[in-house]
Parts: sequence; structure tokens; C-alpha cells
Amino acid sequence: MTADDSFSRLDDDDYPAYTMGRAAEMLGTTQGFLRAIGEARLITPLRSAGGHRRYSRYQLRIAARARELVDQGTPIEAACRIVILEDQLEEAQRINAEYRKAAEAENPTTASSD
Repeated sequence: MTADDSFSRLDDDDYPAYTMGRAAEMLGTTQGFLRAIGEARLITPLRSAGGHRRYSRYQLRIAARARELVDQGTPIEAACRIVILEDQLEEAQRINAEYRKAAEAENPTTASSD
């Protein structure tokens, strides 16, 4: 691995850079909360060679949203389901926008004026 490879990980939202303790500290929550959202299948942390949970920045953003909902009184299972649905909706909207852009590029005369 070169130095360039190491630095490219700094921009990788999916790189599992954070230990459970550090992730909990950054989120202002407990390690038990992270285990609970893992059990609810909201996030699945990767494991280090020693078997320790490691979290990515993307996973921390998802966990932070779940914590926000739980802090507002939403049960953890419901909060996890809401976050999953929000994430799926965002992805579907992104894909739809890509299809729309591709269709407009293929046939600019039928482009809508949204």
C-alpha cells in the first residue's frame, strides 16, 4: 500500500475507520446503542482482524439519525425502520434523477420544465 492509497481513504465514506468506543463517543451515545442498531440491522459494522467492530462515516451518519429519532421518543426498532426507509427513498430519488437526466440528454426536445 502506498501513501496515496492511505490518503485516499480519508475521503472514503465507507472505510471502517472508527472503533466502537470512538464511534459512540462521536455520537454522544453508548456502545450498547450501537449494538442495538446493529441487532436491528440498521448498520452492520465491519470487523477488524481481531474481531472488533469498525464503523464508517456513512454508518455514523445513519446511526446519528437513528439517535435523533430515539431522542425524540421513537422506539429504537421504529427509528431504525424509519432511517432505512429514508435511505431507500433518497437512493431511489438519486437514481430517478440520473434516469431523468439521461433521458433528457437523449431527447432534449421532450425535456420537461419541472
